[in-house]
Amino acid sequence: MDEKMIAETIAKNRDFMKSNFGHVEYVSDQQKLLPQPPLVKAARSEERIPLTMEFGEVVKEHDYVALLRDRVSNRFYAEDPMTMDQLAFLLWSTQGVRAIRGKNYAALRPVPSAGARHAFETYLLVSRVEGLKEGVYHYLPMEHALEPISLEGDMAEKAIHCACDQKWAGKAAVTFVYTAVAYRGEWRYNINAHRVMLIDAGHVVQNLYLSAQAIGCGTCAIAAFRQEDTDKLLQVDGKEEFAVYMAPVGVRDESKNEQNTKKLYANV
Repeated sequence: MDEKMIAETIAKNRDFMKSNFGHVEYVSDQQKLLPQPPLVKAARSEERIPLTMEFGEVVKEHDYVALLRDRVSNRFYAEDPMTMDQLAFLLWSTQGVRAIRGKNYAALRPVPSAGARHAFETYLLVSRVEGLKEGVYHYLPMEHALEPISLEGDMAEKAIHCACDQKWAGKAAVTFVYTAVAYRGEWRYNINAHRVMLIDAGHVVQNLYLSAQAIGCGTCAIAAFRQEDTDKLLQVDGKEEFAVYMAPVGVRDESKNEQNTKKLYANV
C-alpha cells in the first residue's frame, strides 16, 4: 500500500470513529416496525453444561480500588487449569443476563450496551478447564450454560494460529472470542450500529479484565487475529456473525508478569 492509499485509509477510518448521530438521516428497521432479532443466538445442540451462580468462593478480591490499581494485561499464565466456577464467573460478569425487560425487548446484563442491544455472542477455546473437554464452546446467557461446538484437540495451537502466531496466547487455559451478530445492532441503529457495537466490545472486555483480576486470573485482549480462520473455527458464517475481539485467560503467573512489566517499562 503506497503512502497516498495509507493516508486515504487513515482519513476514512478517522471518519468512521466520529459520531454520525444527528447528521445522517435514516429510518431504522425498528422504526419501520420490522420484527426484532432475537436477544441471543439459539443453541445448536441439545447438550448443556450448567454453570454455577454461586461465586462466593471464587472471588478473592472484593476491594474495587485494589482491582483498578492492580489490573494489568497478563501474557504469562501458570500451568494450573482454571476451575469451572472461575469460568462461570467470568462468563456471567461479562455477558450474563440479569433480567429481561418488556416482551423480550431487552436483556439487562453486567455491561452497558447501546440501546440494550448486546450484539455479542461468547465462544471459548478451551485448553485447560477442570470438568471440560478440550474444544470450542458457546455460552448460552439465558440459561447460564455452555454448549459444545466441537471437541477438538490442539486448542493451544489453534489459539496461537488464530492470534496471528502470538505464542503466549497458547499458554492460556481458555481463550474468550466475542462475535458480533450484526443485525442485532443494525435493527435499531442502521448505519450507526457498527461504531457503537465496537465501543460496546470495550465495555465487555474491561469487565473481563477486572473480573479475571478478582479471581486470581489474568487476560490480555487481542485485536490482531486471523478473521477467516477464527470464524471457521467457531463455525460462524463470517457475514451475519463474525469474530470482533479475542482474549486469552489463565491463572496468573505473578512472578513472570512482574518481571515482564519491569522489562517493558525499564527504559520509559
